[in-house]
Amino acid sequence: MADKQSNKMITPPQGGMLRDLVTRLKLIGRLMADRRVNIFVKLLPLASLAYLFSPVDLIPGVVLPVIGALDDAAILWIGSTLFVELCPPKIVEEHINELASKYEDDSTGDVVDAESTDVDDQ
Repeated sequence: MADKQSNKMITPPQGGMLRDLVTRLKLIGRLMADRRVNIFVKLLPLASLAYLFSPVDLIPGVVLPVIGALDDAAILWIGSTLFVELCPPKIVEEHINELASKYEDDSTGDVVDAESTDVDDQ
């Protein structure tokens, strides 16, 4: 029987919201630079960035200011998510593991065992 592909989404290691965003941006940058990723798949994040800076807008911010900004954010989110999901899973997993190992290496040695004393200004 042929190997079944897992339907679960590939996600970067867990952390805070900002850390997840930075990890996702690093992952996208690494995948864009990887020669094993199809050139047509690489067009997705580029097209979403082009839409962000293009004068053509699906929902103009002048008519509906809040929704006008949300459609730009949605296009960026959809473009980046589709890009990661359409990349070969083994390549994505390889890059995620490398990024996770860098975070683990950075976190060692951060704990300092010490005692504190109060100092008066007088």
